[in-house]
Amino acid sequence: MIEVGIIMGSTSDLPVMEDAAKILDELGVQYEIDIVSAHRTPEKMYDYAKNAHKRGIKVIIAGAGGAAHLPGMTASLTPLPVIGVPVKSSNSIDGWDSILSILQMPGGIPVATVALNGAKNAGILAAKIIASSNPELLNKMSAYMEELKQKVLAGAESVKR
Repeated sequence: MIEVGIIMGSTSDLPVMEDAAKILDELGVQYEIDIVSAHRTPEKMYDYAKNAHKRGIKVIIAGAGGAAHLPGMTASLTPLPVIGVPVKSSNSIDGWDSILSILQMPGGIPVATVALNGAKNAGILAAKIIASSNPELLNKMSAYMEELKQKVLAGAESVKR
């Protein structure tokens, strides 16, 4: 069953947003990917946001550059948690426009916001949200975190003199 929806404003966002898909693949979380522009396909965005939960989606990851309205507009229409990924685009002001557009949401319409181009962390956060009610995924998340810890400890050993 598909549990995570990954959406983005255009194909130019795909190289960044694929990082979310890669970590979800690694963790065994089913997802879908689609292009849903808040400005160029507002009807599609509205339909996606209003109906994602009816299709079994549990978390939406929305990536956007420039004005970056997709995560916030999606959050305003869905009862699901939305994770925003600010994308540094070609028309961006060093990514700050995207970061602030996603981060500065009005009260009542939260968007969890990760770092600029931080789609991998968005995928991990989505998996952690789902893992809170999925013991098998919770075990995978614990193993993933232990693996990160072991990599750091191995790195620390390699630099000791």
